[in-house]
Amino acid sequence: MAEKTSSLDNGFFPFLNKYDMSEVKVEDKGLERYMNLDTKDFLLGGTYANKLFGKSKTPIIERLINNLMRTEHYNGKKTKSFNVVKGALETVEKKTKSNPVQVLVDALQYAAPKEETTRLRFGGIHVPKAVDIAPQRRLDIALRNICNGAVNATRKNKKSMDLCLADEIMKAAKNDPASFAIAKKNDVERVARSAR
Repeated sequence: MAEKTSSLDNGFFPFLNKYDMSEVKVEDKGLERYMNLDTKDFLLGGTYANKLFGKSKTPIIERLINNLMRTEHYNGKKTKSFNVVKGALETVEKKTKSNPVQVLVDALQYAAPKEETTRLRFGGIHVPKAVDIAPQRRLDIALRNICNGAVNATRKNKKSMDLCLADEIMKAAKNDPASFAIAKKNDVERVARSAR
């Protein structure tokens, strides 16, 4: 009987061994328990599906790949999405001369909004009210906005998808308002401030 091996064991994803995950620091204590930096269960697909808070056990790089698959050009194409993320991390490493996973974690911490608005009904009218965002939702929004920003940057542009994703991650890691994810976060927090 064949022994079950993970996708890392067969040499399909050796690039993750290049990055030292032990030196990656998450400064945001709220997000820390929802960012899994362990890569031994990488790309098993659906292991934590339909389990309460299961996606917090999925490695953060796999969650980035899965969020990239939400877009029309990468829908259901995990290998293609993986190659884009791999190329983006290599570009980030080349340009910043630092651990690209740390740059990704910094980008997610800056791109995660802290509050948003909800609609409350008083009598017959709806009133916006500012509320704090749960840490898992903060991380989901940050991942989604980084991927959407990279996809939007490739439209009417000759740059490849991996370069656009690398640019989006590096801009978000510097808290640059030119980043799509940072701009969306600022918009959401501005609306929430006015609804307090």
